[in-house]
Amino acid sequence: MPEARIGVAHGQMEGDRLERAMLRFIEGEYDVLVSTNIIESGIDIPNANTIIINSAHMFGLSDLHQMRGRVGRSNRKAFCYLLTPSTSGLTNDSRKRLQTLEEFSELGDGFKVAMRDLDIRGAGNLLGAEQSGFVNDLGYELYHKMLDEAVQELKENEFKDLFANTLTVPQDLLPDCQIETDYATLIPESYVKNISERLSLYTRLDSLKGEDELNAFEAELLDRFGPLPLEVQNLLRTVRLRLAAEILHFEKLTLKSNTMKGYFVSSQNDKFFQSPKFGKVIDYIQKHPKRTALKDSKGKLILICQEVTSLSEAQSILEDLSR
Repeated sequence: MPEARIGVAHGQMEGDRLERAMLRFIEGEYDVLVSTNIIESGIDIPNANTIIINSAHMFGLSDLHQMRGRVGRSNRKAFCYLLTPSTSGLTNDSRKRLQTLEEFSELGDGFKVAMRDLDIRGAGNLLGAEQSGFVNDLGYELYHKMLDEAVQELKENEFKDLFANTLTVPQDLLPDCQIETDYATLIPESYVKNISERLSLYTRLDSLKGEDELNAFEAELLDRFGPLPLEVQNLLRTVRLRLAAEILHFEKLTLKSNTMKGYFVSSQNDKFFQSPKFGKVIDYIQKHPKRTALKDSKGKLILICQEVTSLSEAQSILEDLSR
């Protein structure tokens, strides 16, 4: 390609020199960038529409997916070419990785790629040399929370006789509740333009523990970005709804077509069902028999509330149930 202007980028370059090379490519001073897989680290170049990955069979599925994602980031049609030796000479895992990339090439297929990668490599052990990196993938706090919940569940079920003395202490562990609604609940790009900042706000919002922290978060949004659009207001209401639902030991809550359904935790041994809080739920149902009902579906209790027309009304009902 004698007429092409070619730039080079790799991890052994000094930071300033690497930055200059990338800026020149972004600004169109280079036609081609020859690079190592350093480019997989979230670089956004809308004008780049073709990537050629040499020795693609030597990379992991996550690396290939990330590098493929560096092109097609605008309205221009993109192409990704994976160069490998003859497929007959590749290992079984290498062939599976390449077939996965070929199969899952649509927008939003990242989760499917991750699950297939897990299937190819194996989940590994919880501890030891075969542990497959879930701590780094999930984050320490979420991993630790999931581990605590799994250990607590084993203590209360399979090993309840062994831990009978320790389980007499009340547990503060509440289930995570999944919320599904018909309402638009998001931080729109028109409100917070920077995608990294939006992701950071979502992460912080997910970790908030109570009304005081949520109010402080809302005040910060108002101060930094201005009046809250309807989507953000709905998002904050959804978080408040989730906090109230977790107190009632719902593992899932849906609000669709003016009907709210709360799915209680699956374990019938959960102490919540012998607590005064569950008694208050029964009292509320008896006081509002036309609007509310308790249904048993395959051993799972479901609270059904009719004529719930807003997120605020749903929150008010849950607060009445938990008082």
